[in-house]
Amino acid sequence: MAAETKKEIEFQIGHVLFIDIVGYSKLLITEQSERLQKLKEIVWGTEQFRRAQAEGKLLRLPTGDGGALVFRTTPETPVLCALEISKELKNHPELQVRMGINSGPVNEITDLNAQANIAGAGINVAQRIMDCGDAGHILLSRRVADDLEQYPQWRSHLHDLGECEVKHGIRVHAVNLYSAESGNSEMPQKFQRSGVKAAMSGAAQARLRSAILKWTLVAALVIVAALAATVAKLYVFSHRLSSRGPLSSAVPASTAIPEKSIAVLPFENRSEDKANAYFADGIQDEILTRLSKIADLKVISRTSTQHYKSAPENLPEIARLLGVAHILEGSVQKSADAVRVNVQLIKAANDSHLWADTYDRKLTDIFSVESEVAKAIADQLRAKLTGQEEQLIAAKPTDNPEAYDAYLRGLAYSVKGVGAANWLEAQKYLREAVRLDPKFALAWALLSNVDASGYISLALQPTVALREEAQQAAETALALQPNLGEAILAKGYYYYACLKDYDTAVHYFDQARQFLPNSARIPEFLAYLERRRGQWDQSEAYFNEAERLDPRNAGVRAQHALTYTHLRRFPDALRKLDQVLNIMPDDVDTLAGKAAIAQAQGDLPRAAALLAPLRPTAELGQAVETQVYQAILERRPAQTIPRLQEMVAKPDPTLGYFNGELRFWLGWAQEVGGDNAAAQESWREARRELESFLKDQPENSILIGDLALTDMSLGDKAAAFALAERARATLPMEKDAIFGPRSVEILARVAARTGEPDRAIAALQKLLSIPYSGPLAENVPLTPALLRLDPMFDPLRNDPRFQKLAASEAPKQ
Repeated sequence: MAAETKKEIEFQIGHVLFIDIVGYSKLLITEQSERLQKLKEIVWGTEQFRRAQAEGKLLRLPTGDGGALVFRTTPETPVLCALEISKELKNHPELQVRMGINSGPVNEITDLNAQANIAGAGINVAQRIMDCGDAGHILLSRRVADDLEQYPQWRSHLHDLGECEVKHGIRVHAVNLYSAESGNSEMPQKFQRSGVKAAMSGAAQARLRSAILKWTLVAALVIVAALAATVAKLYVFSHRLSSRGPLSSAVPASTAIPEKSIAVLPFENRSEDKANAYFADGIQDEILTRLSKIADLKVISRTSTQHYKSAPENLPEIARLLGVAHILEGSVQKSADAVRVNVQLIKAANDSHLWADTYDRKLTDIFSVESEVAKAIADQLRAKLTGQEEQLIAAKPTDNPEAYDAYLRGLAYSVKGVGAANWLEAQKYLREAVRLDPKFALAWALLSNVDASGYISLALQPTVALREEAQQAAETALALQPNLGEAILAKGYYYYACLKDYDTAVHYFDQARQFLPNSARIPEFLAYLERRRGQWDQSEAYFNEAERLDPRNAGVRAQHALTYTHLRRFPDALRKLDQVLNIMPDDVDTLAGKAAIAQAQGDLPRAAALLAPLRPTAELGQAVETQVYQAILERRPAQTIPRLQEMVAKPDPTLGYFNGELRFWLGWAQEVGGDNAAAQESWREARRELESFLKDQPENSILIGDLALTDMSLGDKAAAFALAERARATLPMEKDAIFGPRSVEILARVAARTGEPDRAIAALQKLLSIPYSGPLAENVPLTPALLRLDPMFDPLRNDPRFQKLAASEAPKQ
């Protein structure tokens, strides 16, 4: 295997010169290439470089915008090399370079191609020291400066700068090296504090350090006694704090993080056209996708990494939250048909760079970059690849650059979030991708997923045409590439989402696992599937698996919370929703979900406090209904009515039948507010709106239920019952344990309002004994507290059977 071609050289001290072109990312691609080449010529032309290279005592590491040289000679060698480089740079004012030098432990790894990869504190500190400087500076670590101070010829060139704060709050002590011919005598910007400059001689620096050390020792003796008394208190406090459980959804500290684990952070878009962000995201996603097909690696899904910056400051903490040992950072610069991709692999524990490279390619050859990066990372992490996996990560999805561009645009919209607007845009670009290249299996698979997701979530109108396109797209993808994991997964998801054929869906999901070993979507889909089957324990296990593979996926945790809500396990649901807020603070849907639980528990003040900051708009979906339901439960809907009227006056066509649903809620609010005439008009308009969608969506049980409630409100008892029964037949409880019981609640509400108390009570008794997703705000099932508060059940208030139900405790699931 490829990993076996590498050997590890012993851990040793290296003398590191880190070099960086200042302002590199702002240059045009052609300028970047020219200046990198010129810098390479200058560096390779130095005497120190040539001598170390000839003696086999030099390792080189490219870093995209410069490089690192590791000399296995003396501490003076990188300093002499830096001075040579600095002198030659005087002849090239267009080449702005800074340098950092450190001596320290390095771990060098070389392969048969003589490519060097270097890790360890020696190289890390050199880079951090360099980061403190500006163009022209040669900065030394305190360790290197101390070594050079032993020699008189160096002392006059060393100028102490003090400490500088770099990434992750780490502070490094830097010394500026310059002479009349080399270096930069100006104070680096990061050290310019209150106009004070440090320009002490070496001897003065030594005296100052001696004095500081003496007084530090005296102070330390005074402090130690106090610290000793404090330690015990801190231990007790920390023990108490730890007993409260984890403060976030992070991977617990006690969980062992596998060494062969990686997260790919969002790539920085360095293109002049900021609209090319989708392209950078696409390159990141394609590299991640290839890595995820290697079974010997643990690869975190994009949904967990997309919340972070391209190069975050707190990288070790992010790695801990994601449960990985390594992070891949990168950037993409696209100009016409030229693309530059920079990548660097980082060991998170000590923030050390294991490997980095820069790829300059034409757009037509971008797939080779994605494959080469994935292969290089697999080699660095010593992951074993099967022959099938090598083929998968080397696969080229299309030969058509325009089709690939359309696919990346569609992909970007598909991962933005659930919602009609995003998925309609995704559909548009994916349809264009398969039009440009009908053999583009990956695009067909993603199109099927978007269609099926829109169909089952009702974010897209669940028409027969949409379902048929999902089927055709999945079947086309699978016919083109029978071993494409994404195609197999799409076929299974179609059977689950569009046909509710759970057994066939499970067959495809299981088959997809061998091609997508790191896919969090497979256990996620299985969690949804088992939930609809009523297999709650199995669903719980799959949710837990999905969260391990995708620890910062807010959507999975929100769905997990919804499962607990269906089960009326409200404390567990609230715990999960708090985890979502830890990932996405102030998320509107999550706050509305917590408010809906408070309503179900009868705590209207708590619900009101959660909903108060939210302004209802049609785009907020069910959050709107939660706010309106709150006003109805409080029986004070006056403030809600004008806002609902504003929304229905300018309906968003992408929301489809949901506009009619809003009109129903408006009518209900008007009725509770005492304006029956206005309510009747709103309901008539709601019926017209809803009925217009029924022809194309004959199997939409939610739409049918909305019509049943609307006809009930208009006094058409026969039509309301007929529609309630039609909803039950369309989606029976036996077919769907989550949404099937919704029609029973519709029937209970119709019966309560139309003078059929026996039918209403029988339905309510059944509903309170089972878990399910309620048809009203935020999918909360009926509870005794809601029976006590909901005006729709007012006709039953004097019935002793109803009073018994309303006074009962919520069932334990």
